[in-house]
Amino acid sequence: MRYEMLGPLRIKDGNDYATINAQKVEIVLTVLLIRADRVVSLEQLMREIWGEDLPRRATAGLHVYISQLRKFLKVPGSAGNPVETRAPGYVLHKRDDDQIDAQIFPELVDVGRSLLREKRFDEAASCFGQALALWRGPILGQGGNGPGTNGPIIDGFSTWLTEIRLECQEMLVECQLQLGRHREAVGMLYALTAENPMCEAFYRQLMLALYRSERQADALKVYQSVRKTLNDELGLEPGRPLQELQRAILAGDMHLMSPPPLALSGR
Repeated sequence: MRYEMLGPLRIKDGNDYATINAQKVEIVLTVLLIRADRVVSLEQLMREIWGEDLPRRATAGLHVYISQLRKFLKVPGSAGNPVETRAPGYVLHKRDDDQIDAQIFPELVDVGRSLLREKRFDEAASCFGQALALWRGPILGQGGNGPGTNGPIIDGFSTWLTEIRLECQEMLVECQLQLGRHREAVGMLYALTAENPMCEAFYRQLMLALYRSERQADALKVYQSVRKTLNDELGLEPGRPLQELQRAILAGDMHLMSPPPLALSGR
């Protein structure tokens, strides 16, 4: 069985997909998957479902949702159920062949990061591409609308995965720049700067990709754009890396035309 959380939550069994229509049952499964093979207390589950304002019969309601989840996860002909009652709450056990895409994703990023450090850029880019391909939409579907929209377990997990995704995107672009694929990177970087207007690392990469594509004027326009954004939103000037890159582009520095040294943001 494969649990897919990087988008609307769904479960794949063979070639068949199944989704949960009841939002509170979906929240319970999400939390149990985040803490797979670890006990989640009743109090933690209830807080994820209802926040601080618990209804009078919250415990009884939670038992109903667990019962519905067990029926949903029950595999015909198999003994037992992945959801077990264990004090002070419940635990979801992964079977040997079970997979959770939200666990596979950071593992692939770790492998790609190691390959990048070894300057095996093609292999690293392939690894990062596989990792990003696991994402099907907003994290955890409707429940993943940003920090503060869920309980602390889901919210913290969403934030952690979103940060890893940003780092993965940045490292994928670094691979492309190291491999001389600057023209291929431009479109992706315009989209990334639009999605992440405060992330200076993507602007730096975009300016470099444009300059190496013989688009010096466009690279300088990007600098003016990010400078205005930072000034308007935060009253700040671009950081030193962006300022130094702008000066180098103005000076027509030919050293920028060769693959740059690795300069990841260290997110």
